[in-house]
Amino acid sequence: MPLRLPPLSSLRFFEAAGRHRSFKLAAAELNVTPSAVSHGIVGLEQALGVALFLREPRRLSLTAEGADYLPYVSEALSLIAIGMERLPNNRAKRTIAVSCAPTLASRWLLPRLHRFRSRWPNVGVTVDTSRRQVGFPVDGFDFAIRMSRAAAAGSAWTRLFGEQLIPVCRPAYRDGLLNEDGKVDLRRATLIHITPASEDWQAWLDRSGIDGIEPTGGLRFDTMQLAFEAAAMGLGVALGRRPLVDRELASETLVTTGHEAVAAETAYWLVSSEAAERRPDLLGFRRWLLREAETFGDDAAAVEAGPPPAARETSGAANDG
Repeated sequence: MPLRLPPLSSLRFFEAAGRHRSFKLAAAELNVTPSAVSHGIVGLEQALGVALFLREPRRLSLTAEGADYLPYVSEALSLIAIGMERLPNNRAKRTIAVSCAPTLASRWLLPRLHRFRSRWPNVGVTVDTSRRQVGFPVDGFDFAIRMSRAAAAGSAWTRLFGEQLIPVCRPAYRDGLLNEDGKVDLRRATLIHITPASEDWQAWLDRSGIDGIEPTGGLRFDTMQLAFEAAAMGLGVALGRRPLVDRELASETLVTTGHEAVAAETAYWLVSSEAAERRPDLLGFRRWLLREAETFGDDAAAVEAGPPPAARETSGAANDG
């Protein structure tokens, strides 16, 4: 007797919606409309004869039956994805898919990508900068670069590099904050915040031991790039992330305020799919990325040493950590 299976599309809708607990987020991930996800799941529920979700105002949750069914569907879709990767004809059309935050992609990954392409010219690379959860291998990604305090259990995580948090601003803006002692008074500054950042001004103030500064006011932006650009325009002081802000520090588009740099508790981690150990191109990409991270750390240390003392006094970038 042949197996009775629901349409694959409805299973994908269910798996994504169950993982996100949201029809809207599932639709964004699968590049369809929320209505299509909702109708697909209704059809699946009718075919199965059970309700999979509890639909409440502003809240979507799995029923007991849905919670029991979800891991089976997730595993089945994973097996299909793995099977496709192992097909001989599929290997001739390889593309490496990487999920990465926008600023890290533009400031770190993209400027280095030509070196990987020179070694693997026939391998395509797709970079996705959308902020969404990534499921291996259901979502089709081979790697993800994520910020985290530690490696997550059950996944292949490798630390790439950490960050140093330090206040930065436009040179003229810094000059306007100098007090009678020639030091920057941050109490007079407009603080620029990065809203998604897990460590922002409050974290820096706590670790640097500076009191008397209200950390909640100022300007807020949803990307690091916009925060750095706002600081370069003289709108306030941003919390720079070294070494990602080193490009601006080297050109003096931004300068440090002379305050202490503190180490961030979070770091960038490379998350690898299971296929990374089986496919030569993925293994090569992973090794290349780790080498780039090591070199980046060496370059950052050289920049961190700063200019010679005479030049440092001229630029006012002392103690730029």
